[in-house]
Amino acid sequence: MEPLDPAPLAEIHAARVRLAGIVPRTPMVRLNVDDAPAEIYLKLENLQPIGSFKVRGAGNAMLLAGAARLAQGVYTASAGNMAQGVAWHARRMGVPCSAIVPDHAPQTKLAAIARLGASIVKVPFAQWLEIVRSHRFDGLRGLFIHPVSDPAVIAGNGTIGLEILEDLPDVDTIVIPFGGGGLSCGIASAVRAMKPAVRVFACEVETASPLYASLAAGAPRDVTYTPSFVDGIGAPFVLPEMWPLARRLLDASLVMSLGDVAAAIRLLAERNRVIAEGAGGASVAAALAGKAGTGKIVCVISGGNIDTAKLAAILNGQIP
Repeated sequence: MEPLDPAPLAEIHAARVRLAGIVPRTPMVRLNVDDAPAEIYLKLENLQPIGSFKVRGAGNAMLLAGAARLAQGVYTASAGNMAQGVAWHARRMGVPCSAIVPDHAPQTKLAAIARLGASIVKVPFAQWLEIVRSHRFDGLRGLFIHPVSDPAVIAGNGTIGLEILEDLPDVDTIVIPFGGGGLSCGIASAVRAMKPAVRVFACEVETASPLYASLAAGAPRDVTYTPSFVDGIGAPFVLPEMWPLARRLLDASLVMSLGDVAAAIRLLAERNRVIAEGAGGASVAAALAGKAGTGKIVCVISGGNIDTAKLAAILNGQIP
């Protein structure tokens, strides 16, 4: 894959028109914490029909592809949320869907993929990573939608940036979970075009933070990946086609501990009655720790698909 450019603002606006009436506009609410180091707002993508922002990028890519290219079906490689996004639209459009998932994918997300009517192909994690890296899998027919670096996916994700700037025009900082960069770079594409002074931070977890290591080195760096309950973000590397884009668009990566993320998930449930998965809680953890600075901060709650047993452990003060 060639390095990607920022999503053009016109394409992000076109994606919003394309998704209108299909994908909901999610609300933004104030975090109910009086002693926070900043004025923290929550962009609630966990309230999407599949519990994740992925419904935006998946929908834009499939609508752009059109019926002829979808005739033989559609598939993606996903640990859970992108597979749900593709499956949700495939069911709505009446086309077959398959999802290639890593062998450690959480049961909650696997159950949701199956419930949406998609076929599941489980592969070892190393093979799954190679599919994501190479954009290739020879075992399935149909259109492959990359979970991260498809330009149409990035533009669809960028619609979140439009909504944030409309709902909070004087926002100072936006904090976004970083898995592969499709979400953060999509939002940042919109924000840089419209309000370049707004700071845009990625957020990673200490068990898998390749963007932080790469930014520190000034070049892509592989890191040790340790699976955790924060399954929606984290990888051993930054995709080659995403590295130049992330370096250009994002101000920094804020790395949080598993304990801080669990505490943020618990606080979201207790104070705002918001259920966030690990990735979704990471941005709030960073803002609460003061790593995103002061002023008006929007934390993107990227999803809420967390196993109930893990959520129960977190609510009981444990780290799953």
